[in-house]
Amino acid sequence: MNTVASHPAPHTSCAFLFDGAGAAVALDPNAAPAPPETGFLWVHLVREDPSTAPWLEQMQLPPMIEAAITAEDTRPRCTPHGDGAVIILRGVNLNEGARAEDMVSIRLWVTQNCIVSYAQRRLRALEDIQSGATSGHTAHSPGDFLGRLTQRLADRAEPTVSELNEQLDGIEEMILDDGTLPDRSNLGDIRRTAITLRRYMMPQRDALTTLLIEDFTWLSDADLARLREATERITLLSEELDAIRDRAQVVHDQILDKRSETMNRQMFILSSVAAIFLPLGLITGLLGINVGGIPGTENPSAFALVTVGLVAMGGLLVWLFRKWGLL
Repeated sequence: MNTVASHPAPHTSCAFLFDGAGAAVALDPNAAPAPPETGFLWVHLVREDPSTAPWLEQMQLPPMIEAAITAEDTRPRCTPHGDGAVIILRGVNLNEGARAEDMVSIRLWVTQNCIVSYAQRRLRALEDIQSGATSGHTAHSPGDFLGRLTQRLADRAEPTVSELNEQLDGIEEMILDDGTLPDRSNLGDIRRTAITLRRYMMPQRDALTTLLIEDFTWLSDADLARLREATERITLLSEELDAIRDRAQVVHDQILDKRSETMNRQMFILSSVAAIFLPLGLITGLLGINVGGIPGTENPSAFALVTVGLVAMGGLLVWLFRKWGLL
């Protein structure tokens, strides 16, 4: 029977002791955590938590490792150090009021019997691991922990990418079926989100690839298989984001073409109307000049005759323009 302690408050520093056989116990935040002889220790640190600094001091990490995991700005990477590794990954930002592409970084120092993670903001994928520890679905090794975390990062990212696809499908349907032109700002948001997400997805794939090719003793064959699956899913997400970016550009070009076509059609109609009324305006202009010799000034039927003539000429011009395909 798996036994676990209560789940700590979200987005606070915490520590779990895993026995390697499916049981996890939450440690006292005021106690100094130390790597066990069997199983492994997971210490999660949150930048804003007051207990983070004391815990970092108690963990006595090498200065280079501590600087790497607490850096202000990071990109996904995997850096081996002895039989451990600094692994920096990113997950979509699902916090309230935040943009998904403003990805949250999770920094990890992983060894045979200890995992130290550090986060500046709340990360739902990491909370999934915490929830798994409290429900009995615990990791059996550091490699298993990494496999579960990378899978959760992909799980959380997939709905965001699917939503981008659905939004783009709706815009394409609006253009092709309804003939309406959507707001280009929405399309720009989709493309910008896809580009930003991809900017971190590709390095994340490279980081996991580096982890796979290193001969770490704490990575079993099952752990490697799970990490390969996570790497494949992240690669597919990156390719999907590439496709979304390219589709968004194609849709943008379609919108510009459709607007250009509409404008050209309107300009063509206006030009045709102007061409029809040009000779009519010339005749009326000549008849309206205030000089002697204007024909019909003494004939009471002259205005009616001129009007009929103008209407006939206008009809003739319309017929000619249609025959020539200009209307």
